[in-house]
Amino acid sequence: MVAPPDNDVLWARALHVTLNGSPALTGVSLGVREGEILAVGGPRGSGKTTLLRCLSGQLLAHRGEVWFNSAPVHTMGPLARERLRRDKFGWIDPEPRLVPELNAWENAALGLMLRGGARRGARTAAHEWLERLDIGDCARKRPHDLTQAERQRVCVARALACAPSVLFADEPTAPLHRADRAHVLRTLTTAARSHGITVVLATHDAEVASLADRTVTLLDGRRVHTVHLPGDEARTAGRTGAASSRVAAAPTDTATDTATPTDSDTEGRAACSLSA
Repeated sequence: MVAPPDNDVLWARALHVTLNGSPALTGVSLGVREGEILAVGGPRGSGKTTLLRCLSGQLLAHRGEVWFNSAPVHTMGPLARERLRRDKFGWIDPEPRLVPELNAWENAALGLMLRGGARRGARTAAHEWLERLDIGDCARKRPHDLTQAERQRVCVARALACAPSVLFADEPTAPLHRADRAHVLRTLTTAARSHGITVVLATHDAEVASLADRTVTLLDGRRVHTVHLPGDEARTAGRTGAASSRVAAAPTDTATDTATPTDSDTEGRAACSLSA
């Protein structure tokens, strides 16, 4: 067992996961620096959610290691991992999951109250984040009285109100329209930077991934290179943003990560180079 690099708040080495008889992750390794916003890209079914579940301690890999601040998550028992998720991690699902009997501010404050925080402080934090997400006027509404976009914003507020060390966001804007998506992402990334929150963001949307500091790409459970093919730039001339790219698998036993070159990040992995 090898200790992770000192500057990585999260570190995974050679993760192998099989779900329903099929490989979901095959030798994935990566490190996430403190305060970094890391996007995990790739098409649907590429292993993004499985990777986030392993990093957050929800799922134990069949082989491999996961470390948080030099603590081996992969050797923790169920109760220790549950405490870690409650006290240090935040999570946003692709679909809003709220307690129907609680109103919006109570749902947003739920994580803080489960930690044992005072109700008044939890309420203040919940209202602050609901206001920042432009749904302060919905604070007393119950989930069935909210739109899908409003419910998802309550989930984002709940995750941020806890001031987690690491926030895992699994396609957090999937149920939102473009205007709502832009505002929620802007609030999420601004809050992360101002509060020093590390974010691991799973997305298949290149526009969403462009807000991150760095992107790693998965394909069929492996990390891959993002390769720009000849003629791509010509086909996208006149568009704003990055040139289109295509993904090609890299050999996991020989490639190195050009974005984060570390000696410890070599076993069972493929490289991912950043797309502009």
